[in-house]
Amino acid sequence: MTINTEDLLNSILESVGRIDYIHPVDIPNIDLYMDQVTTFMDEHLAGTKRRDEDKILTKTMINNYSKNNLLPPSVNLLPPPNKKKYSKEHLLVLIFVYYFKNLLSIKDIEILLKPLTDKYFAVDSEFDMESIYEEVCKMEKSRIGELQDSIRKAYETAEHSFVCVDDEEREQLQKFAFIFRTLHYFFPIFMLMKNCIIIYSYISFREEIKASINFQ
Repeated sequence: MTINTEDLLNSILESVGRIDYIHPVDIPNIDLYMDQVTTFMDEHLAGTKRRDEDKILTKTMINNYSKNNLLPPSVNLLPPPNKKKYSKEHLLVLIFVYYFKNLLSIKDIEILLKPLTDKYFAVDSEFDMESIYEEVCKMEKSRIGELQDSIRKAYETAEHSFVCVDDEEREQLQKFAFIFRTLHYFFPIFMLMKNCIIIYSYISFREEIKASINFQ
């Protein structure tokens, strides 16, 4: 089965255009059991799967995120659920983890999330985990047009490559060039993100030290 390069482009652009996030109003305000959590995530994030058999979230994943033995001592990626039920804020954290885990290690995710869960999880304040989640998701949604433009430019550049190659070979090579340029566009962003995590980790560590000194 052959795929026309332009069809590939249109398929990618359509997929990008469908990118959305789980809106906080769609997340139950009642605590859920683990089975209910996995069902909710499967239903609302099914569109992000590459293959039908892929799993969005399993009980094993939840347990791995919650257990200390996968993380440094006395640190949880998820705040412990109350009586094996999970709150709306647990689901928000799980959604963050789901998106992060495709790019980051569990340790990097912990570095990003722990300062937030320590300060904004289950707080009696108008600004909480839900506020953070909604704000960052709106920011991401607003960048979809920019992302589509970058993909189109990568396609146009690839279309003018390998002009001296036979037609049959050219199409395959142009597909490769298109995919490479698209991934290459994101690679510096990914590396910058990794460096930002290091800086973020340093700032969080410094704040912990200051808090410890002030407490003493």
